[in-house]
Amino acid sequence: MAIALTTLVAEADRLLNTARISDYCPNGLQVEGRPQVRRIVSGVTASQALVDAAVEAEADALLVHHGYFWKGESPCITGMKQRRLKTLLGHDISLLAYHLPLDVHAELGNNVQLARQLEILVEGPLEADNPRTVGLVGSLAEAMSPRDFARRVGEVLGREPLLIEGPQMIRRVGWCTGGGQGYIDQAIAAGVDLYLTGEASEQTFHSARENGISFIAAGHHATERYGVQALGDYLARRFALEHLFIDCPNPI
Repeated sequence: MAIALTTLVAEADRLLNTARISDYCPNGLQVEGRPQVRRIVSGVTASQALVDAAVEAEADALLVHHGYFWKGESPCITGMKQRRLKTLLGHDISLLAYHLPLDVHAELGNNVQLARQLEILVEGPLEADNPRTVGLVGSLAEAMSPRDFARRVGEVLGREPLLIEGPQMIRRVGWCTGGGQGYIDQAIAAGVDLYLTGEASEQTFHSARENGISFIAAGHHATERYGVQALGDYLARRFALEHLFIDCPNPI
């Protein structure tokens, strides 16, 4: 079955409430391809590798978390950007990208989906008085040692995480997928035993150690694989489309 590209975009925009979320990039349709969609390919980042894979899979639309046209970047269509856009336009493939709207969605969002993967019960936003906070806080069914929880993370995500081991068992967890290491202060204020995100900064080590919590950096790419899959699956069910998630490995 095929549907109009405009219908697909309108439903994704509505579902993720893109009009009400301020972001660092345009959300929704970033590159317009053929007017009818039968097959969606999804992935984390619209890299050349993923664009090429979408061409190979004969996709009509490519759905990603990290798209193009970020604030502060050069607007010139040269080099890497030119090659990516040339491939998409040359094969009439649309690009749909959802950044913060896909991080914060209460059902399909990266943070909620990661919690389901890691068996964390979501309790609420990382900052209780700020429901727009990207990160979340929750709890485990049973207390675990930092190393045992890090082992769970590694098994689920398929890569060994960076662990800064704190002194206590892990029951209360704060997390923010991707590059959310800057939220560690909010996590500490929320009284967590462990804070998990994708990346780490030099000062993250000191914040964790001096505040007596554990910290895990599990990979920006690895922690953000699940929201776009959930969104692709939803759209495929909604419109009886084909959906294929393609994971282009990224160690960061």
